[in-house]
Amino acid sequence: PTKGESLVGAFKKWRGWADPKVNCDYGLHVAVTYWNEDVAKEMEELCSQHGVNSFKTFMAYKGVFQLSDADTFHAWTKCKELGALAMVHAENGDLVDEGQKKMLGLGITGPEGHEMSRPEEVEVEATARAITIANRINTPVYIVHVMSKGSADAVATARRQGKRVFG
Repeated sequence: PTKGESLVGAFKKWRGWADPKVNCDYGLHVAVTYWNEDVAKEMEELCSQHGVNSFKTFMAYKGVFQLSDADTFHAWTKCKELGALAMVHAENGDLVDEGQKKMLGLGITGPEGHEMSRPEEVEVEATARAITIANRINTPVYIVHVMSKGSADAVATARRQGKRVFG
């Protein structure tokens, strides 16, 4: 859902698009793109009435999907309370945003600018931060789209330490 959009409404919209076309069982996780008490209540409804058992958050996509660390903490605390899996796209959204501005300023507008705007360290930093947030709550977290060796190493190290992280 976009910021301010109902999570339940977005879930129903996506189910409406998918249901007439599918020929197998499937499930949906729901993105949490903003945080307030209404979102918390909708997460409860999605779990109890619609079978949702995972919620995806974003440290990337500043101004669109990105949650603050505090809002991530609250969303994942709610996941723990509900028994739902917390998921995260882990890239430092503020640094990616600055990298994108730099690429555009240099006139780099092709697909190569995507990689150049987000060096490995911005994923590694966000992955480590996500692991820390999840560990403070004592809830598992799934780091989606692990793309770099450094982030894979951070996940592997955390797992060896007994932390409940997947990626």
